[in-house]
Amino acid sequence: MNSVPIRQLTWATAAGLGLSLLSALPVGAHGFAEGGLAAGASHPLLGLDHLLLLIGVGAAGALLGSQLLLFALGGAVLGAVYGLQGGNLPAAEVLAALSVSGLGLLMLQPLRRRADTNRALTGSLVAAAVAIHAMLHGLEASGSPAWWLGALGASLAVAGASFAIVRRATPRLVLAVSVLLTLTGGLLALAPLA
Repeated sequence: MNSVPIRQLTWATAAGLGLSLLSALPVGAHGFAEGGLAAGASHPLLGLDHLLLLIGVGAAGALLGSQLLLFALGGAVLGAVYGLQGGNLPAAEVLAALSVSGLGLLMLQPLRRRADTNRALTGSLVAAAVAIHAMLHGLEASGSPAWWLGALGASLAVAGASFAIVRRATPRLVLAVSVLLTLTGGLLALAPLA
């Protein structure tokens, strides 16, 4: 079996994200939060902000410590419950997009400072970012357990793949992902305002 070089995967991923950005602005997943397992699995993949958040969570976990993934899971549960109960935040879509930028900026910390990172503060920031997205899911979801299992499975797959890739990535690729998340989150935040 031939292995595909990371450089080719990077360009293919960048092209795919670019096409997704063009087709998904401002956000494409919202309004599709009903149905069963397949609908739940597709929900976090159809909204560019959700997809980029999951990539950022996995990447931040790879760079700053796998404990961040537990904080993300906690934020997902709290945000989903809050949204299912009808809770909402002003400008939630803008906050969701800005949380993607926040993860990108978090990843841009200098390498020498990553070891000194305050895990509780960093974990709380990641949890809050995920909670905003999960709240939006909760507001739109039908409440079907199959839908939630599908959404959880797809979210774990994307964050896990991102974690594994960034764990082995070169500093240059990490920088590219960080900058991509930071800039794209900002563009997504501006899209609803235009």
